[in-house]
Amino acid sequence: MQIAGSSALVTGGASGLGAATVRRLHSGGASVVIADRNVEVGQQLAAELGERVQFVEVDVADETTMRKAVEQAVSSFGGLHIAVNCAGVGMAQKILSRGGVHDLSVFSFVIQVNLVGSFNALRLAAEQMQNNAPSAEGERGVIINTASIAAFDGQIGQVAYSASKGGIVGMTLPAARELARYGIRVMTIAPGTFDTPLLAGLPEQARVSLGEQVPFPSRLGRPAEYADLAAHIVENTMLNGEVIRLDGALRMAPK
Repeated sequence: MQIAGSSALVTGGASGLGAATVRRLHSGGASVVIADRNVEVGQQLAAELGERVQFVEVDVADETTMRKAVEQAVSSFGGLHIAVNCAGVGMAQKILSRGGVHDLSVFSFVIQVNLVGSFNALRLAAEQMQNNAPSAEGERGVIINTASIAAFDGQIGQVAYSASKGGIVGMTLPAARELARYGIRVMTIAPGTFDTPLLAGLPEQARVSLGEQVPFPSRLGRPAEYADLAAHIVENTMLNGEVIRLDGALRMAPK
């Protein structure tokens, strides 16, 4: 899939990995819809990039607003060829602690946003992509989901987060197999510790310590590195049905 001239949608596109992906796809010549709950930041990014970028307020787990974002890409940019799902939340809580048992509503909320939200965006994007004219190789679209290395190395207190990201990993291959008949590829990126707003509130020493745990390079990942991988996936037609760890060989300890 060529980025230039394509229409893309990025959930969680207002900040962090999503914003870096919006910038990368836009600089490559794509038209991009930013789908996010953060209206102020999303609109600022759209205004900064200007031409070929629009913002839509979205709750990724809600069918109505997510469908609106997909339809916005189709009506404004003539179709939808690329979808990158970066929206997500992270909430730490132990199953058993001095404060009591794990709050079921917290677990449900994390699953709803991370897993159900990713599937909601995937299914609605695929619904539109099937209508695209195929490329010379029969390709009609590319969908990239975002998991985490916590899907494989979940730490204490990450049971909800790891479960949600593990679900994204688990649906990658069956989704790719099912959508292959339509020429739609499905891939997942599993980032390690990245310098995103999720970590921005930590003290600098804590951020440095997290980076030093990465074998090489011993630093936090840069959102632009995620975006570069997403762009490569879009352009490499043979990448399909796989999860790529982007973590500098990090394997997280139990805590």
